[in-house]
Amino acid sequence: MADTTTASDVLVDRLVEWGVDTVFGLPGDGINGLMEALRKRHDRISYIHVRHEEVAAMAAVGYAKFTGRLGVCFSTASPGATHMLNGLLDAKLEGAPILAISGMTYSDLIGTSYLQDMNVDYMFNDVAVYNQRIMSPQSVVNVVDYACRTALTERGPAHLAFPIDYQAADAESGQRFQRNVPGHSSTAYRPPVRVPLGSDLEAAAELLRGRTKVAILAGAGARGAGRELEELAERLGAPVVKAMLGKDCIPDDSPYTTGSIALVGTRPSEDALEQCDALVIVGSSMPYIEYYPSPGQAVCVQIDDKPARIGLRHPVDVPLCGDAAATLRALLPLLDRNEDRAFLTQAQEGMKDWWALMEERSTREDMPMKPQVPAWALNEVLDDDAIVCGDSGTVTTWVARQVKVRKDMRFSFSGTNCSMAAGLPYGIGAQAAYPGRQVVVFTGDGSLTMQLGDFLTCVQHRLPVKIVVVKNNTLGLIKWEQMVFLGNPEYGVNMAPLDFVKFAEACGAMGVHVEKPGECVDAMRAAMAYDGPAIIEVATDPHEPPMPAKVKKAQVTKLFDALKAGTPNRNTIALQMVKDVLDESSFDASPGGLIPDSFAKVASSVAGAATRRSRKHDDHDDEPGA
Repeated sequence: MADTTTASDVLVDRLVEWGVDTVFGLPGDGINGLMEALRKRHDRISYIHVRHEEVAAMAAVGYAKFTGRLGVCFSTASPGATHMLNGLLDAKLEGAPILAISGMTYSDLIGTSYLQDMNVDYMFNDVAVYNQRIMSPQSVVNVVDYACRTALTERGPAHLAFPIDYQAADAESGQRFQRNVPGHSSTAYRPPVRVPLGSDLEAAAELLRGRTKVAILAGAGARGAGRELEELAERLGAPVVKAMLGKDCIPDDSPYTTGSIALVGTRPSEDALEQCDALVIVGSSMPYIEYYPSPGQAVCVQIDDKPARIGLRHPVDVPLCGDAAATLRALLPLLDRNEDRAFLTQAQEGMKDWWALMEERSTREDMPMKPQVPAWALNEVLDDDAIVCGDSGTVTTWVARQVKVRKDMRFSFSGTNCSMAAGLPYGIGAQAAYPGRQVVVFTGDGSLTMQLGDFLTCVQHRLPVKIVVVKNNTLGLIKWEQMVFLGNPEYGVNMAPLDFVKFAEACGAMGVHVEKPGECVDAMRAAMAYDGPAIIEVATDPHEPPMPAKVKKAQVTKLFDALKAGTPNRNTIALQMVKDVLDESSFDASPGGLIPDSFAKVASSVAGAATRRSRKHDDHDDEPGA
């Protein structure tokens, strides 16, 4: 077999021709033919050995998101393939081009209830943009080329099921049909860069002419178009509202942006969309429809390179199908300058107060430490070109509002799939792609413990990923969703604590524990300087609410119902929220901005004392029926 070129050899060689330099996976008897091909080519393609196949797929997503190139993952047959499924779903919903290869039982035993006999290709039908079973060694080149091309074009996951016997078979074994002529497929690919028709661009310029309250909503599709976005904002006098997946499309310190929107958003972003008379959507299909301008309020131009996305969330007057940067470059010369700067100035003044409020929330000395504190401290230790990977949970709020992405930084998280436990795999993918850049994962203890075993992947492959884990021993976001959205008491969200420092040290890495606000920056700086992976465990207040920028009456009513119905620690929660609002009464951007400052200072002192007394009671004393 040493001199035989196998079907797996052909597949891996073809991946190299497609520019693939890294694959993420876990070996098994259902994929060992592919493993041998990877072994023989280890000098040309790097193999990252993960502990769980979901991490392999998620790492491929992270790799693809941060590079724009094809991410590749693999697994053994049925059990391993099922583990990859959520990663492929993530790729589909997040728009990441990846190729997943799964093993499959022997071709002549499929359908006989043999070991691990499962039609894995059927399972991936709903998540893959291309999904095929390799039918013979001679079909490898054709389907690999088509799978890679489709994944890159559609920005989604492609999947190939590879039967065990074909993996190790001679590449020329079996019968080749006469019309399957070798050499008629290609790895040549250039991403399409569309620009709308000139008449459409003129129509968009005409629609925006004379509008004095223009808002721009930018998403993931606007990444790479930062210069053009800021030119558009300057020309139209328009604030740039960023969907979370577009957090890094322009830096957070840009004078044009009002930051994020929706539940993790800013008050100036909500104001901009509530008050605008024109909306320009650039590369976004942000799903929270209730935050868009009301129907009939604003005319709308939408730029997207996927025509099916245009008009998905908001009525559109002029659709512009094209690449964000190229379309903006063509549109800008046609636009009149809006000389009325009042709308932009209002947004900029609002952001000054918003950042002051964020600093107030993030520099408090309260104990237990507020979760905003470590997120804010992170700004002091991030490199100018750092890659930050977020996660799902209340940590999304803290990273959205407290972490300031600068010009050359990159950020992403599972923003549409909203999968927990994506932060660490994204970090593995990012660090594998950029070994010389600082990669930081900002996550919660709920998410991290789901895939904690793959911290060993960082250790084994010397990937110096730094993990900041917000430790509050609860599924915080789920807890608040139960109370605020449904009016139900929190239930089933508490978790047994884990000592992340001891775990990191047991893995042969660095672990740091932080519980005092004043220790955050120094502890993080020491961890960032460590030559290897590290976990920074920050112990935080489990009762700190992810307060929306504007509190709605229905939310208050539901929360009151939940507390009244017997939410554990309800006294502490209620008093803490009252104290937070009173402390912020001097900030216009805060929900407490309408409270007289003199009254607030006295009331805050009283609430603070009551909160400290309440915390002394054992949690069990506050359980329903106690």
